[in-house]
Amino acid sequence: MPLPSPAPPDGPLPLVAVPGMLCDASLWSDVGFPAGHPVHQVALTEPSVGELADSVLSATTGRFVLVGLSLGAIVGFEVLRRAPERVAGLCLVSTNARAPRPEQYAAWRALDELAGEGRFDAVVERTLPGMFARDPAPDRLAERYRRMAHSVGARAARAQLAAQATRRDALAALRTVRCPTAVVCGTRDALCPPGFHRAIADAVPGARLREVPDAGHLLPWERPDALASVLDGLVTAAQAGHRLARASRPLRSTTLTSPLPSLRTKEPPCPNT
Repeated sequence: MPLPSPAPPDGPLPLVAVPGMLCDASLWSDVGFPAGHPVHQVALTEPSVGELADSVLSATTGRFVLVGLSLGAIVGFEVLRRAPERVAGLCLVSTNARAPRPEQYAAWRALDELAGEGRFDAVVERTLPGMFARDPAPDRLAERYRRMAHSVGARAARAQLAAQATRRDALAALRTVRCPTAVVCGTRDALCPPGFHRAIADAVPGARLREVPDAGHLLPWERPDALASVLDGLVTAAQAGHRLARASRPLRSTTLTSPLPSLRTKEPPCPNT
């Protein structure tokens, strides 16, 4: 299969959207991506973070803005290790840059055993409580999650569990980032709490941290407006940096510091939550 054509030098940067575990492209369906920018969706079907990073890099050619949630952002960390010059902008949502903990390995093994026994329904139900700001989740969100997870299916889920076990600490790699970076989390994310994201934002020079009130792990469903707002600013900054880089050959990573303001912001509570 031929690779997609690269974006024109001064054309709109493409976005590569990488979902989390048990998630597919419908994760982003409520988010208004910046108009005029092609969006490439990456499915998580390979059993290692390295192979998943290769999938991201083959989704388009040239430079792009990477948008990743949870495992998708962890895959983004590996993309940065392999090809930092390809990443023009970075949006990290609901994630953790640290290496896995022993209890996580144990939990992933238990989920894999359930899936291997043909009990994928139990896998979905066991993961559901950590997805949203409230437990139990509202019925419409719970059913939507179940539909998405079953669309992903047991085979891909087992590959994702295997990939989780290949993760490694990413903070050192994040300290080398020189592109506009946004870090976004829900204040009620039980899986990846705000402290994880503050560590990421502290590691990336010039990163902007957005803590979204009353949102959990699947923030793109609970507060798509907040994520869309972040992406608008991030893509504008990435596009400006991309044009500057094209105009000032040879490309020097030290000139691509983030134009995003380096500040911590919390939104006012959403009146609909």
